[in-house]
Amino acid sequence: MQKTLMVGVLALALSACSHTGTASADSRTARFAVVGDTGYIPSYERYDEEDTPHRTLGSYLSAQAIDWLERNPDMAGFTPTPWVFESALGGFIEASGMYPVAFAADEICRTLGCNFAAMVGDNIYPDGATLGADGVTDARRFYDMLDRPYGKLGAGTPGFTIYALMGNHDWRISREATTAQMNYFQDHPNFTMPDFFYRAEPAGLEGFVELFVVDTEMLLASTSVHVNNLDAEGREVRTGEMEAWDDFVKPATEGEKRMVEWLSQSLAESRARWKIVIGHHALWSGGGSKFEKAHSLRALYMGAVCQHADVYISGDDHMLEVYEDDCRSEGVTGRPPLPLLVSGAGSKYRPLHPKFMANQLAANPGLSNPFSKGNIWGLMHLELTEDEMTVRVFTTPEDMSGRPVPEATLAYQRRSAD
Repeated sequence: MQKTLMVGVLALALSACSHTGTASADSRTARFAVVGDTGYIPSYERYDEEDTPHRTLGSYLSAQAIDWLERNPDMAGFTPTPWVFESALGGFIEASGMYPVAFAADEICRTLGCNFAAMVGDNIYPDGATLGADGVTDARRFYDMLDRPYGKLGAGTPGFTIYALMGNHDWRISREATTAQMNYFQDHPNFTMPDFFYRAEPAGLEGFVELFVVDTEMLLASTSVHVNNLDAEGREVRTGEMEAWDDFVKPATEGEKRMVEWLSQSLAESRARWKIVIGHHALWSGGGSKFEKAHSLRALYMGAVCQHADVYISGDDHMLEVYEDDCRSEGVTGRPPLPLLVSGAGSKYRPLHPKFMANQLAANPGLSNPFSKGNIWGLMHLELTEDEMTVRVFTTPEDMSGRPVPEATLAYQRRSAD
């Protein structure tokens, strides 16, 4: 595997691509943006009865510092989430990076080119669609969190669409409410989501790129998941306590019950040159609060992904990360490592957990972590040529400008069979 890591200014990233706009299928190049966990607007948040609003900035910053210290030994590098005073809540709350990331995605797609985009779940906070149960119509919610920031992304590019899926927050209320969001995607001209899980070939890229989208929240509801627990040194500790899901999240149809089998068969039969698996939850991440779900998902379909896929893309952990797994744990050898991308910084911050990350790497010798950055907003851009994938990681600053700031560029060899 050839891999490069570069950090620089936007001009360096743009110089890597000598054209603007979208490549044609004849050039055997595909480009797309990945945004995740995008749908956070402070005024939509609701405090539980036992929660107390942060009525002073000092109170807000103190809570941020406590959260930081739960993962870090001291305050070195501490960066609080930008804040707003939200009158609907009567206190200070985290600001949203939804629009800065949407602005950055627009600039990146206009400059580097995007044939399509992927929105990898938690599209609507805090509870997805509600069918109006919280006093807000879903029509307003969809307009505010989906259409306004992303409804015109890729404008002017023939066949452009945003492939969407559901995250855990999108599944909070009921199956009917979650289906309402999916129906909105189906009706909106700039989104594609034919079902909770699906495969798709982007327009003009048939035979070159195929996407395999899975509903990881539904899969987690169908299996056993331990509650996350770490000791003071960031080591995983199991207490026997298990996660639980509402029945409406669990697989209901025969097709849903066979989702893992569908993924394995679909990947095996695909003749696409690039096979991309997308799910909301990460299979590896460094926040220290998602690892048990990752354990359960790897047990379900890591073997199929290692055997057939070129990359796994996710969100959920609110950070930007790149992992590489050599798949030795799945008995797959002689291939380039599998890249696993976490693009979950579309509107919310989360700090990394350095002690947990070090323990995770030490316990998994086939795993490496060439890039991680927390407490930021951002997204990723991927470029696929005949045999190489270039992953570009961008952040966008706290000034709300939406400027894309290049953080890293990594190159990977295609690993799936012809």
